[in-house]
Amino acid sequence: MQRKTASDFDPAVMKLFDQYVHGIIDRRGFLNGATRYAVGGVTAAMLLESLSPRFAQAQVIARDDLRIVTKMVEVPSPAGNGKIRGLLAMPANLRGKLPAVLVVHENRGLNPHIEDIARRLAVENFIAFAPDALTPLGGYPGDEDKARDNFAKLDRVKMDNDFIASTNYLKSLPESNGKFGATGFCFGGAVVNMLATRFPDLGAAVPFYGGQPAAEEAVKIKSPMLLHYAGNDSRINSGWPAFEVSLKAAGVRYAAHIYPKVEHGFHNDSTPRYDEPAARLAWTRTLDFFRSNLA
Repeated sequence: MQRKTASDFDPAVMKLFDQYVHGIIDRRGFLNGATRYAVGGVTAAMLLESLSPRFAQAQVIARDDLRIVTKMVEVPSPAGNGKIRGLLAMPANLRGKLPAVLVVHENRGLNPHIEDIARRLAVENFIAFAPDALTPLGGYPGDEDKARDNFAKLDRVKMDNDFIASTNYLKSLPESNGKFGATGFCFGGAVVNMLATRFPDLGAAVPFYGGQPAAEEAVKIKSPMLLHYAGNDSRINSGWPAFEVSLKAAGVRYAAHIYPKVEHGFHNDSTPRYDEPAARLAWTRTLDFFRSNLA
């Protein structure tokens, strides 16, 4: 079966899906709104199914890839939810000390796609740690709808503190060269922006279509930043001009790329929002940015 892309769907359906993914409307709201675009024997439920993740098909680095080693670890987080679990991935034949990168998931917890991102970084000779904010509720449940529902139950301040604890764990790993960065997607992009305001020694921050911090927080950023935005993502992009003003005021070294005619989530290759040319370019830029700032 040929893989579907965003161009196979009416733009209004893509907008409804974005609202659904981010909890602005529920499943029923999507189905009701998408009914008018369900034609030719296709139902609204079929549209939603077509837009939902295909993790197995999108996997790039297998869990048993011999080039890397992975394990689940538990990190104390006394200011957060007490503890947070996550996937630690690093090269199997580690020689010397390596830069470390925190990988922050979307608003569904540590799903298979984000685990795969961590493994991709390990193959590229980074230590990667991908924490799961859903740890206090049992971790990623294996179902995206349930994950999204559980995510809405979390306390945001405690959750931020869990990611701060995860960052402190990552930067203190004995295998690390002492330099660390962070990347994240959607909600995770917003977390990366938050971490940049909290860690003046953050060596490289790469948020993908992440919500921006308030101006009074943004001016605290010292980290070099590489920002990726989707051209069709007016919801997130509306915050970029003010954020850029703050970055300039803080003297931050940054580069921002707005990829034309692609959807929010364009890097996530498990859904039709994935845009291969933009995703490949963004990932190449990301790896180059980490290498140049963390080596």
